[in-house]
Amino acid sequence: MIDLSEPLQNFLGGRDPFKFFFELDGEEYRLVKSRRTFRCELAGKGYFVKVHRGIGFREIFKDLLQFKRPVTSAADEYRAIKLLNSAGIPTMSVAGFGVRGCNPAKKESFLVTDELVGMISLEDLTSTWRSAPPESRFKHLLIRNLAESAGAMHRLGVNHRDCYICHYLLDPKDERGKLFVIDLHRAQCRKKVPYRYLVKDVAGLFFSSMDIGLSRRDFLRFVKIYSRCASLKAELRENQAFYRDVKRTAEKLYRKEFAKAAPEIF
Repeated sequence: MIDLSEPLQNFLGGRDPFKFFFELDGEEYRLVKSRRTFRCELAGKGYFVKVHRGIGFREIFKDLLQFKRPVTSAADEYRAIKLLNSAGIPTMSVAGFGVRGCNPAKKESFLVTDELVGMISLEDLTSTWRSAPPESRFKHLLIRNLAESAGAMHRLGVNHRDCYICHYLLDPKDERGKLFVIDLHRAQCRKKVPYRYLVKDVAGLFFSSMDIGLSRRDFLRFVKIYSRCASLKAELRENQAFYRDVKRTAEKLYRKEFAKAAPEIF
């Protein structure tokens, strides 16, 4: 399967897109055994390219033994982006995608997305908030937009699996605080997101926000908007087990990452 935007079709002409993107060089952002991510410019336009080579049966069995779904190509990310685009949830836009091969261990694929220009990640933006707190209005706007984005994604049946604030981008010039969710490499699409993956995604957002100076009220504001509840008190009572599991998972991630207890926020 090959899906190319018109600009890329015109640029490539009759060339083999697999050969072209697998041999293309650019500014490297990630390099692992079976996957490479880099930025390039084609015909004066910026793109991000991910090329996937076969991960091998050893990696597939390793994931299965850990009860993880193996990611054998860029197809999962391609489907997730397309689904989010169709629902109007801000994310990347696909400029090109291709996958070939039936053997999951040897499958090859590429994904090309248009560059999101001039963006800053929420992680970088909030890194100084503890020492230099932002205006309350701006902070509340970002919390609202983050909660709405994550909630809409989950109601759509998509879970991220690497749902941290570093994977949300903001245009600093946009007064609306519009956030773009990125890096959907491990995303999964279903009719309904399983409970454990809802916990994992929300806990990831809470964990990655623990050290930026947010208050308990800020986290509760996220819960109210994320859940779209009429009564926060009723939401916390009716879904007590969910938020308890989110809290425990977030604190576990914090201890694993920083080798110390998580701050008492909740």
